[in-house]
Amino acid sequence: MAAGATMYTFEIELADTDRGVYEQFTLRAARHPSETDAYLVTRVLAYCLEYEEGITFSEGISATTDPAVLVRDLSGKLLAWIEVGMPDAARLHAGSKAADRTTIYTHRDPARVLAQWTGTKIHRAEEILLHSFEPGFIDAAVEAIERRNALTLTVTERQLYLELNGVALSSAVQDHPIS
Repeated sequence: MAAGATMYTFEIELADTDRGVYEQFTLRAARHPSETDAYLVTRVLAYCLEYEEGITFSEGISATTDPAVLVRDLSGKLLAWIEVGMPDAARLHAGSKAADRTTIYTHRDPARVLAQWTGTKIHRAEEILLHSFEPGFIDAAVEAIERRNALTLTVTERQLYLELNGVALSSAVQDHPIS
């Protein structure tokens, strides 16, 4: 855990009918002082939406060469490189070369995020998707976040139904190809 980081705990009930994933687990996330609450919430949602065996958070801000979330198989092979926010083209290029699959989740305006990659070289760009949420969804989730959290997430046909500490929210997950 990074010095000065604040720990958040999430008791999660996940029902992702789109992928057939039904799990209950506890997730601990360290928020570095330079990390916004919106980034933290997006990182936790990315973890849930990509949940599978071998998923983990990276070392965070101090791990400058790793994505926010990654998935490894039992041999240590990098299966998924999952970025959060607004990563630069060089990170996506490196991630796409290193992992079988690369994806991005953002709490920012997707048009602005996509615009930064125009004319850049990104390995297998045609296979990478940027996932965003409806305006206001992440902000509303940030208002409900506490240090200890009860989170229920149901996903049906790319529609999220989130209950966070008794606050019910919903959003479609919007997928944007980056090339």
